[in-house]
Amino acid sequence: MDVAKSYHISKYAVMEAYERVKANKGAAGVDGESIADFEKDLKNNLYKIWNKMSSGSYFPPAVKSVEIPKSDGKKRKLGIPTVSDRVAQMVVKIYLEPMVEPYFHPDSYGYRPKKSAIQALGVTRKRCWEYDWVIDIDIKGFFDNIDHELMMRAVKKHTQEPWILLYVQRWLEAPAKEVNGSIVDKDKGTPQGG
Repeated sequence: MDVAKSYHISKYAVMEAYERVKANKGAAGVDGESIADFEKDLKNNLYKIWNKMSSGSYFPPAVKSVEIPKSDGKKRKLGIPTVSDRVAQMVVKIYLEPMVEPYFHPDSYGYRPKKSAIQALGVTRKRCWEYDWVIDIDIKGFFDNIDHELMMRAVKKHTQEPWILLYVQRWLEAPAKEVNGSIVDKDKGTPQGG
């Protein structure tokens, strides 16, 4: 452990985070840097992420907002973090996910490890033969309206690790770069996709 660092974050975790981000592929964020571009100076880029996160000096850049069409003709806003920011987010996920995962209902399939929409459909198909009814719940604008204070209380219920709390708070407050190029500060909500 590097004694000069405020927080103990494993260099291995940063490398593991990068491997997961690379496997997920994904588009470039506001800096225009692709995964291939990031790899050109991989060792230095990963060191910068580790160094900043370990010292408490990591601040996420703005998240690139994009609109994708929905089947009903409306548009859904997604946020695309930079590759570096996705790696940093994945570092926190590696540490935090094992703490919160046991609290999810077995029928919760969204954003869960080893769970997929295809599995959810399989369970749905099976249960269609068992029940005469179905409940479909979708909270309109859920990601756009997440209360930051409530989110932080929920995170604090599962960890008191200072660096995780610090970075989750910073990600919640990270500005968005809108399609028109304007930068918008956030006091509620979080980009879907980050």
